[in-house]
Amino acid sequence: MDIILKKDVENLGLEFDTVSVKPGYARNFLIPQGIALLATPKNKAALEATLEARKEEEAKLVAAANAVVDQLKKTTISIPAKVGSGDKLFGSINNADLSAALAKAGVEVEKKYIKIPGNTIKRTGKVTAVIRLHRNVEYNFEFDIVSDAPAVAPAAPAKKEEAKSEEA
Repeated sequence: MDIILKKDVENLGLEFDTVSVKPGYARNFLIPQGIALLATPKNKAALEATLEARKEEEAKLVAAANAVVDQLKKTTISIPAKVGSGDKLFGSINNADLSAALAKAGVEVEKKYIKIPGNTIKRTGKVTAVIRLHRNVEYNFEFDIVSDAPAVAPAAPAKKEEAKSEEA
């Protein structure tokens, strides 16, 4: 069932997007809550008229979104996390963690605009998240998940072996 969103809905779309959802979700939640309208020809025409009237405002929003994308292109993020055996994390990293890391780097992006594949990250390494700031502006942001533990010095085990050989 196609609907037109009247508000931003996390994991679904932004205001004025036309999206396809299951009929029960639309009839029982989105439409009664006033979050969406049915995408009838009349409502689609009204949406086009609204978007035409908001053209200048939309241009400002797109320009602001492109400015944030330019900041993101200059930003590199490395999120430290507790790591267990191998590269598996204790817990996980989600869009709120990435939003907080971006805020520390000086780029303000709300967590609802960040989409991480699988919604959470459970392993270290390079990850790509989709940041959708406007219906026409998306950016694939790459960041690293690293271990927060200090590197173990390889010389430590050698000292123990020397001490055992001295005792013998």
